[in-house]
Amino acid sequence: MQTFKTSKARENILSRIRKGLSDEKVAMPYPDAEKESGAIYASTGNAPEEDFAEAFIKLGGKFVFCENEQDLMDNINILYENRGWKQLLCADERMLKIFHNNKVDILSPANPKAESADACITGCEALVARTGSVLLSSKQNLGRTAPVYYPVHIVFAYANQVVPDIEDGFALLKKKYGSDLPSMINLTSGPSRTADIEKTLVVGVHGPGEIFCFLINADL
Repeated sequence: MQTFKTSKARENILSRIRKGLSDEKVAMPYPDAEKESGAIYASTGNAPEEDFAEAFIKLGGKFVFCENEQDLMDNINILYENRGWKQLLCADERMLKIFHNNKVDILSPANPKAESADACITGCEALVARTGSVLLSSKQNLGRTAPVYYPVHIVFAYANQVVPDIEDGFALLKKKYGSDLPSMINLTSGPSRTADIEKTLVVGVHGPGEIFCFLINADL
């Protein structure tokens, strides 16, 4: 292993910094957070579904409320036809069966080789009301690629998957998977965006340029 020489003056400065860091600990920003029974963020008084929809739309997402699974299929079919899509993938086996059983043949099973697909449908682990975020994981089918690879990401969720805050989402994961937690847990907050180039906001550079959320008014 290569070693680098350090001057005596530099070493003296570093030793004082190390001593200062060990002597004076940084104060905890919320020292009583663990003692509180609930989250540190105040509730709006709205239903979690309302809070999620509002936050999700503010982030640039497109929210659609569905009374049931039939309503979901109708809305996705309308979206498919209005956009003139040629290939709509679905990474969720259960949703593929629902569409197939109802003879709505617009979905194809998600396949990483389908590079030119227009959009991809996935489920989710939870929807976080406070932040308007979608909680995804590697335990889902193609969970690492399906939500980020295609120009449009369509996510669907059920009413009992909406949680007030991020910690509630993690609690849902622990309840579902126990000690065998996913190796990747991701919070998606709106379409992909970056301002790396000349501080100009560009959407859809590192992932989908659009994200739709269809919330089904029923429990999973």
